[in-house]
Amino acid sequence: MNTLRLSMLSLQRDWRSGELRVLAFALVIAVASMTSVAFFTDRIHQVMERQASELLGADLVVVSSGPIDKRIARQADALGLKTTATVSFPSVALAGDKTELLEIKAVAAGYPLRGTLRISDIPYGSESPAHSVPAPGTAWLEPRALAPLGLRVGDEIMLGASKLTVAKVLSYEPDRGGDMFSIAPRLLMNLKDVAQTQLIGPGSRITYRLLVAGSSPALANFRQWLKPQLQPGERLQDVRDARPELRAALDRAERFLSLAALVSVVLAGVAVATATRRYARRHMDGTAVMRCFGATPSLVARLYLLQMLWFGLAVSFAGCVIGYFSQEVLAYLLSGVVSGPLPAPSAFPVITGVSIGLATLFGFGLPPILQLKDVPPARVLRRDLGPLAGRSITVYVTAIVVVAALMFWQARDVRLTAYLLAGATSTAAVLAAMAFVLVRGLSALRGRVGVSWRFGLSNISRRAGASVAQVVACGIGIMVLLLLSLVRGDLLSAWERSLPPDAPNQFVINVQPDQVQPLQHFFADNGLAHTVLYPMVRGRLIAINGRAVHAADYQDERAQHLVEREFNLSWAAQPQLDNRIVSGSWWTKAQYGQPLVSVEKGLANTLNIKLGDTLSYRIADRDITVRVASLRSVEWDSFRVNFFVITPPGLLETYPATYVTSFHLSPTARGLLSRLVQTFPNLTVIDVAALMAKVRSIMQRVDLSVEYVFLFTLLAGLTVLYAAIQATQDERLHETGLLRTLGASRRQLLQGLAAEFVVLGVLAGLLAAFAATAAGYFMAKHLFHLHYRLDAWLWVAGFVAGGIGVGAFGLWGTRFVFSRPPLPTLRQLS
Repeated sequence: MNTLRLSMLSLQRDWRSGELRVLAFALVIAVASMTSVAFFTDRIHQVMERQASELLGADLVVVSSGPIDKRIARQADALGLKTTATVSFPSVALAGDKTELLEIKAVAAGYPLRGTLRISDIPYGSESPAHSVPAPGTAWLEPRALAPLGLRVGDEIMLGASKLTVAKVLSYEPDRGGDMFSIAPRLLMNLKDVAQTQLIGPGSRITYRLLVAGSSPALANFRQWLKPQLQPGERLQDVRDARPELRAALDRAERFLSLAALVSVVLAGVAVATATRRYARRHMDGTAVMRCFGATPSLVARLYLLQMLWFGLAVSFAGCVIGYFSQEVLAYLLSGVVSGPLPAPSAFPVITGVSIGLATLFGFGLPPILQLKDVPPARVLRRDLGPLAGRSITVYVTAIVVVAALMFWQARDVRLTAYLLAGATSTAAVLAAMAFVLVRGLSALRGRVGVSWRFGLSNISRRAGASVAQVVACGIGIMVLLLLSLVRGDLLSAWERSLPPDAPNQFVINVQPDQVQPLQHFFADNGLAHTVLYPMVRGRLIAINGRAVHAADYQDERAQHLVEREFNLSWAAQPQLDNRIVSGSWWTKAQYGQPLVSVEKGLANTLNIKLGDTLSYRIADRDITVRVASLRSVEWDSFRVNFFVITPPGLLETYPATYVTSFHLSPTARGLLSRLVQTFPNLTVIDVAALMAKVRSIMQRVDLSVEYVFLFTLLAGLTVLYAAIQATQDERLHETGLLRTLGASRRQLLQGLAAEFVVLGVLAGLLAAFAATAAGYFMAKHLFHLHYRLDAWLWVAGFVAGGIGVGAFGLWGTRFVFSRPPLPTLRQLS
């Protein structure tokens, strides 16, 4: 009890004296940055869990790219389960001369089995529950679909070859799950009307769903019977994986934001390590007195550990409070990711925040604190014993282990954690090495400058280790700012430059073979004579080198998805201009009709396909085996029609095929789409410009959120700088006291400190510009496949931001050296 009481009294004394303020600020930043993300994602997960059944509209759902075997519904009926069905596909609707891409969902009676549809009579009017599905010949539209088409309730809308009356405004459908991937507004119609639209045919992109609901025992029996019956392209969903694409997207967004917040935790940890070393040095004398009064090393260790524990708990809770209010900004920036209001966050993120705070404090600060137990009692009489022997290896190993554990906790991916840790460590090491060389190189300039500059440069060279730490800390902070501003803008500009002015912005799919010539004539009559139609055959990959492939064979999620889906196969005599052969060779005319194939290299890497491998596809109940003759790179961002798999002419012509094309349409020629849909009502026109606008809107929200989280990183970088400055406080006090005693004026000292921090800032800014340029080049080359242009303004911005920003902040942080008279310093020296 005495130890507990003494630890609390010591904590109060140290807080009042200002010894712990830097530590507190660093921990608050670390905890607030992590909990702001944790609180927000916790709210989203609550929505997903509370509305799990509604996110499916049922208890179980069978999903397929083709019509579902009726035996499955009959088996569910036999077990006493309720069933209903839906069919979903994208299509363009027509109202007068206006067109709009819509997500069509046709539903049968009884939909939904879980949750309730809500409708209204006017857009955004008062809602009421729907007790049935749309009647045949009618449709319900979302509010955001009515305005672009100029529709009101009671008007008619053309969908394919049929006319539907807008009977109600669709306010809510339970299995929508959120609008993160709602490319277009929803049109809800009766399943009996689908055939009349003539929109479903060979090659159509249709998703069939059989919804099932009932008692748990019956569902378990149904699941057990169904799993062996599932065919390729069919899968079973339950409430644990409702809207899997949304869950996956939210999970990735959570990891990305959490890893962004983790950068501030790492920087805060560096500040903690720096501040605790100074804290330990300043408590050596007090600890020596305690040792003289009989305190054992174990008692000293317990005392300081308890003090740090109370401190860590208090500051971590304060960081959680700030994180709670900060997440409201994240919720605003990411509004629309999940439909409806978000519930209040639970208390679990508080546990996460406190754990982060304590892990950061003890992981980075424990080794210096534990050294205090080794302070000898003789230090009371002999202060010239100097500091204790440093255990830097222990500090760094402990810190690295803590950082690795935190990264793995947030990323939940061993490989990603290893990459991030290796990248962060190597970047810091390179910056530190370059900073050390530059700091040492300043020694040659001391004899060529004035007194004030000589004083500033001497301070940098004399405290080389602290100077390197300050340069690296400032450099990382400035680098983040440069990446978030100039480099990001350069990458976006490079992406825009990669798009030609006439890049296709309209895609037309579901073109039947007998419509190819009429459609080409239509395009020619409307000034699009060079529009090319490409054949497309749907096939499923069933074997590689004679061995059957299954999703379970791959750990990569994309590979699993590719194995489960059908591929769009095509044939061509020559590769397109945006395709480049990277391995093997393209076929000659003499090889037409031979079982050869060219595979996109990204797909080949994902599925472990190599040159010379044999691939077996199932097309319309017929199997075909082909050999990989070449691998291609494809410029997917050209927005032209491209395929993963291409065969020579004469091989696939006997299989059922549809055609696809793309073309560029100026905003003034939008009326062409109306005429196209009226002439060919079965075609699906996809407005890529609208899709890109939707994606760009989502990415802008994520972009702003990441910038917001990185504000904590900037604060953490400034905290590291302040901690590094404070770490040399005692030395600066002694130096200033001696220099003032020897006649140095206040102006000379101020100019010397200004010279020191301006030089440190310039070095940090130049290193930051170098690191930002390298990071921008790497992202452009290896992530976005863009041509990155070096920006001279990046180096100017780094130079100015470092020199002025760090210089001003450094002077502000060392203002205390001028407020203390030299007499106390001389007395300490004596």
